[in-house]
Amino acid sequence: MTLTDQTFAAPPPVEDRAMMIRDHLRDAIVDRRLAPGTKLNEAEVGTLFEVSRTVVRAALQALAFEGLVKTERNRGAFVANPTPEEARQVFASRRLIEPGLALAAAQRITTSEIAAFRERLQHESELLNQRGPSARRAEIHASGDFHLLLAKVAGNAILLRFMEELVARSSLVIALYGNSGASSCGHSDHGNILAALEQGDGERAGKLLLTHIDHIEADLDLRNTSNLPLRDALVIGAGI
Repeated sequence: MTLTDQTFAAPPPVEDRAMMIRDHLRDAIVDRRLAPGTKLNEAEVGTLFEVSRTVVRAALQALAFEGLVKTERNRGAFVANPTPEEARQVFASRRLIEPGLALAAAQRITTSEIAAFRERLQHESELLNQRGPSARRAEIHASGDFHLLLAKVAGNAILLRFMEELVARSSLVIALYGNSGASSCGHSDHGNILAALEQGDGERAGKLLLTHIDHIEADLDLRNTSNLPLRDALVIGAGI
C-alpha cells in the first residue's frame, strides 16, 4: 500500500463502527462488567472509542432492539434492568406457552426438522467443550435457538413472535444473572425433549420443557455483584 493509499484510505463505514461498539457493550453487559441500570453516556462512549455520538447512538439503538439496553426520553440509554419479578414473569409465560408448542410440534415435525434440531444439539455439544465469555454467550444463544426452532415447527406464527420476545428476554436475564449460563444439564434436557418429539409424544415433550425451564430459573442469582464504572468496564473488555 502506498503512502497516498494510507493517507486517503476511507474510514470504516458508520455501520461497521457502530456494530463494533455494540459488540463491546454487549460483551460488557453479558460478562456483568456493566451492572443493570448503568447509564451509557453517549459522549463518554464516543470518547473511549474515538467516534461521534451519532455512531454511538446507532450502537445503542441496536442494543435496545435486542433488549439489552433501555432508552428513556430526555434521560438517555441504560443497561436493561429486569427486576426479579419481571424475570419470574418471563419464565412463567414460557411455562404457559411452550407445552402447547410441544404438542403442536410433535404432530407436525418432519425428518428435515429433526435433522435441524440435531445440528443445533451438535453445536451445543461443541460449545460445552469451550471456555470463556464468548463461549458462554454462544451457549446462551444456541439454547435460545433450540426453543425458537420448536416454535417454528409448531407452525403458529403469532406464538412464534411471542417466543422471539420471550427468548430474547430470557437470554438477557440468563446473561445477567445466570450462575453458569447454558449448562450441560440444559443440553441434556434438549436431547430428551427432541427424543420425545421424534416419538410423537408431545405431552411428554411438554412436561420435559417445564422441567427444563425450572432448571434454567433455578440457576439464576438475581443479586447484582458487579458495579464497575462505565470506562473501567469497557477498558477491561476492549483493551483500550
